[in-house]
Order: sequence, then structure tokens, then C-alpha cells
Amino acid sequence: MPVLLPFAAVFIWSVNTIVNKMSVAVIAPGAMAFYRWFFAILVLTPFCLPTLWRQRRAVITYAPRLALLALLGMVTNQSVAYFAAQTTTATNMALIMSLVPMLSLFMSIQLLSQPLTVRAIVGAGLSISGLIYMLTMGKPLTLLTSGATIGDGLMLICASSYALYCVLLKRWSMAISNWVSVYVQALFAVIMLIPVLLAAPSQNIATEAYPLVGFAALGASVLAPAIWLQAIALNGASRTAMYMNLLPVMTAIIAVIWLGEVLTPYHIIGGGFVLLGVGLSQQSTRQTVRQR
Repeated sequence: MPVLLPFAAVFIWSVNTIVNKMSVAVIAPGAMAFYRWFFAILVLTPFCLPTLWRQRRAVITYAPRLALLALLGMVTNQSVAYFAAQTTTATNMALIMSLVPMLSLFMSIQLLSQPLTVRAIVGAGLSISGLIYMLTMGKPLTLLTSGATIGDGLMLICASSYALYCVLLKRWSMAISNWVSVYVQALFAVIMLIPVLLAAPSQNIATEAYPLVGFAALGASVLAPAIWLQAIALNGASRTAMYMNLLPVMTAIIAVIWLGEVLTPYHIIGGGFVLLGVGLSQQSTRQTVRQR
């Protein structure tokens, strides 16, 4: 059924957040970041190379844009998350990343000339309040004295980077296929991640790390995007995008079952405010589109 496709993609990405957390104990974050995209390229090359060759002139034209997108979406967003996983929980990681739609909305004000609405402002206030409540374990005043963890701060960088990535994708209309775009971005990402790999304490992949690297490379980087694109083709972009709201919920449930993380009242209350705020922001965006 078409409706199950976006659910399946979100489930894979939820599991991948758990994989991020599990990888901390068995492979250096820099190595994990590099090998994820290295192996993804190996899988994608037979399928993408012929189309890339046909569209090579357009790719050369868009190379600077694709390189910047790779830096934002694959290097900063997805690779920094492996470092964040060292000092934060999978639940926190997913809830912080749920801020991406709201952050994208505010970036769109400047980059896409999108109008600011009252609902967007209220949604932002709710999301930020919920995030602070969650990160401070229900004691917001402690943010003034002890602050948040390094991992939570890194995840905020990831969310901001991916939000800008999403906005630039909308701003830049490139006459190349989606898969060629992803493939070339992955190529740039691997090149950019070479220094990160070399700076890692170890460049080796331990035996127990291979399943995690394989899932990140094949599941999260190849299979989930393929399912997501098919879901968009069958269900439409707007209807499919709504399923991303399930990501933090599914991740939290899996983290409790698989990692033994404790879902506390401050997660439920703070996360609820975050999702409510994001929902209001997204609703204001849909209303703006309809008015146009």
C-alpha cells in the first residue's frame, strides 16, 4: 500500500538514530561518517553512473551548489550526529532533529521571501520552550548555570544545517535527476570526510561495527531515500512529509525497547511542546501556500 511507504522510510531513519548511538562503542565517529558514504557510493555507482554521464554538463554547472549541499546535508548534518551520539541520548537526538521544519520555515523568510505568520511565531515559542524543558530535564533554570550537553549542542548544529539544506534545495532548481544529485553530493561528502577519517583515533572497522556501517550505508542512505521518493511520487510531497513527524516518536519507542533508555515525564512534556510547535509552524506554511 502506498501509505505504508513513508512509514517504512521513517522507520528506517528512526532505527538509524539508534545505530548512531550504538556505533559509539565500536567505531570512531569520524570513521563511521566516512565509511557510511563510501559504501553507499559503491552501491549507487552502477545505477547512477550512466545517468550521471548523460547529465555531466549540467552536473559540472551545478558542482558548487552540490558541494555546498553535501557539506550541509551529509558532512555537517549526518556526520556530526555520530560525534553528538557520544554525549546525548537517541531520544534527544530525534527530538532536536524534529525542529528542522520550523528552522526551515524561519530561514525561508530571508531566502525564499516567505511571509512570517503569527502561528509560526507561536509555534517557534512552543518548540523552543519544549526543547529547553527537555534538555534541562524539567528544570529550565539550570540552563543558566550548567547549560546543555555537548551532544545536544552538536545536534542543534545538525538540525540547523539540515534546515538550511532543505531551504537551498527549494531555492535552487537544478536540471538533474534526484539520484544523480544525491550521488554527486555523496562523492563530495566522501572527499570532504577524508581528513575526518584520518584524524580519527582508528580508521579500522571492527567486526561488530560492520552491521552498523552496513545499515547506515544501505538502509539509511540508499533504501530509505528510494522508498521516500517513491512515496512522494504516489502520495504527493505534502502528504508524505507529514510522516516525518513520526520520527521522534518512533525513535523514542525503539530507544526504550532496544537501548533501554528511560522515557521520562520531561521527555513527554518537552517533546510534546516541540512537536506541537512544529505542527503549528507547518500549518502556517500550508496556509500560505493555499493563499498563493
